[in-house]
This record gives sequence, structure tokens and C-alpha cells, in this order.
Amino acid sequence: MWGAKRRIMSESWQSALARWNSAGLIDAATAARIQSHEAAREEPKHLRWPILIAISFGALMLAAGVLLFVSAHWDDLSPSSRFSLVLAMVAIFHLAGAMFSERFPALSTALHGIGTASLGAGIYLAGQIFNLQEHWPGGIMLWALGSWIGWVLLRDWVQAALAALLTPAWLACEWIDATQRMSHGEEIAAQGLLILALVYLSATTANNREPVRRVLTWTGGIALIPLAIVAVPQTWWGSIARVPNNLQFFGRGLGLVLPLLLAYWLRRREAWINVVAAAWVMLLAFVSPQAKLTPYIWAALGSFGLIAWGLHEARRERINLGILGFGLTVLFFYFSNVMDKLGRSASLIGLGLLFLVLAWGLERTRRGLVAKVKSAAA
Repeated sequence: MWGAKRRIMSESWQSALARWNSAGLIDAATAARIQSHEAAREEPKHLRWPILIAISFGALMLAAGVLLFVSAHWDDLSPSSRFSLVLAMVAIFHLAGAMFSERFPALSTALHGIGTASLGAGIYLAGQIFNLQEHWPGGIMLWALGSWIGWVLLRDWVQAALAALLTPAWLACEWIDATQRMSHGEEIAAQGLLILALVYLSATTANNREPVRRVLTWTGGIALIPLAIVAVPQTWWGSIARVPNNLQFFGRGLGLVLPLLLAYWLRRREAWINVVAAAWVMLLAFVSPQAKLTPYIWAALGSFGLIAWGLHEARRERINLGILGFGLTVLFFYFSNVMDKLGRSASLIGLGLLFLVLAWGLERTRRGLVAKVKSAAA
């Protein structure tokens, strides 16, 4: 289909060029220059999806094979050989990426990505080689710093994705290390990361669809539902100490302020919606885990808010995630509050009917909302 379309477009500009030349609008030399210019760009600039899949899987298998080879021969190497191998593992991939930067940019991006991913393994292997007893989140900080340097130098989406993942991972690990053996520490970290995931999800707008923003949107969309589940307050039993109030204030403050600053940088005036979303997440911390209905009502309100946000900015992924979130909320409510009150057969029948009704109703609603977004965008 693409080949036929390209031939039609080629015939269209060639016939137009012949008409302009015969009408005396352009001379023969200008027509020849136009024809040579268009002939040079006959091939499409975008790779087909099978090539992209092959490059992605090839990069993953290459990285996995190298790591397996190193681990298999690790015990047979001396400390100096180990350190040389770690340095070579990082350098070779980046040098190979630089070699293919002009001839095959997609392969160059994949190789640079493997090089930056290998940096993390290199940092922790170097710590093992020299028996360094350091603060363990510091390794993730160095890895994140390397990804930021890679993004500044290369400006490609793989380095941006690594930086977007490793930077909050470093901050979360610092928080977990500071609050170990304390209750509610993981929930506070998850709530801050949930605010960040919502910011990532909203990075792509109608006027800004750069590759880096699309990567952030994908990252936020994938992380949103799992983080929302972890961020719900849990009941803690026993004599585990609670996170001190001053440390809670510091952690919640960073988890709120840093994502909102990023939201303002990405969205400017539209960042007010991120403030509303962050308020929903912060109020989630006050939902009692012993309440029977409040967590589910709050989750349903968040799902409706995400759907409304998608309608407001004509973004289908937010509508889809909102529908998914509402469906999961109904299922969790059924498993937690309804299923154990019924008999075995009645609970299974009810679960089957619930799945069928949810699948039909939510999909019908989703299609109607997405169609509304498409018509508004057109």
C-alpha cells in the first residue's frame, strides 16, 4: 500500500513538473535540480515496524548475551581484568553507536541505549570488584547522571527514557533507605511517584508531540495503575515505628513540588490540571484503610477525573486508562466486599456476570468517548 501511494505521489509531482516546464514557469536547469532533489528523497525516512521490532529485540538479546558471557567467566578473571572488561563493555557500545550514527540512526540509538544500560551494571560491578562499602542508592544516582549526560550529548528518546526512569528511581531508593523498618514509607514514595506518573502521562499535548514527550507519556501510562494500587494506605500491625513527622513533611514536599515544577515546564498554563491531580493523590494519604467504601469511591473519582482530563485535552490514552481504572476498582470492590459473602457457585456466577457487564458497558463507553475525541480533533 505504501509503495502504491509513493508511486502515485511520485507521478503527481513529476507530471506537475513537466507542466510547469512546458508552460515556461521554470527553466530546464531548475526542473533538473528539482527532479534530482526529489529522487534523492524517494525512500521513506521512517523505518517499517518489522525493522524497528528487529532492532529492539536484537539490542535486548545482545545486551543479555554480553551480560551472560561476563557472568559465566567472572570468577575466572582477575580484578584488573574485571575492571577492564567493565570499562570496555560500556565504551564499545557507545563507540559502535557513534560509528552508525550517520549510516543507520536507529541502530545507533539502540547501541547507545545498550551502552548507557551497561553503565549501571558497570557501576555496581566496579563496586563489587573493589569491595566498596558505599551508600547503595549512590550507584543509581551515578547511573542517572550518565543517562542525563547521554541525553545532553545525543538528544535521543532512549537516553531520555533512561533519565526519566533512573532519576525518580534514585530519589525513591534514597527515601526507602532513609525510612527502612518504618511503616508507611513505601506508600509515601508511591504517592510521590504517582504524581510524577500523572505528569509524565500529560507530557504529550495537542501542540507538543515530540518523541521525548511521547516516551514520557508511555512511561507514565505504564506505571500509573501499579503505582495507584501501591499508593493506597495499608494497615500496619505490630510495633513498627512510623515515619517521623519532619521526615514525612520533607518526603511529601519533594514528591509534590518536584513533579509540579516539571509539569509547569512541560505544560505551562495547563499545569493547573496537574495541581488538581496532585491534590487527589495527596488526599489519598488520608483515606483510612479500614473504611469499607471510601477507598473505592476515591479511586472511582480519580478514574472519572482522568476520563474528563482526556476529553478536555482530546487524549485517548487518558480515557482508556480512566476506563481501565474504573473497571479495576469495581473488580477489587467485588473481591474484597461481595465475593466472600456469597456461596461458591453464587460468587462465581456473579463474577462472570460482572466481567461480562463490565466488558460490554466499559467498552461501549470507551468507544463513544474516543469517537467524541476524534471528531473534536478533526
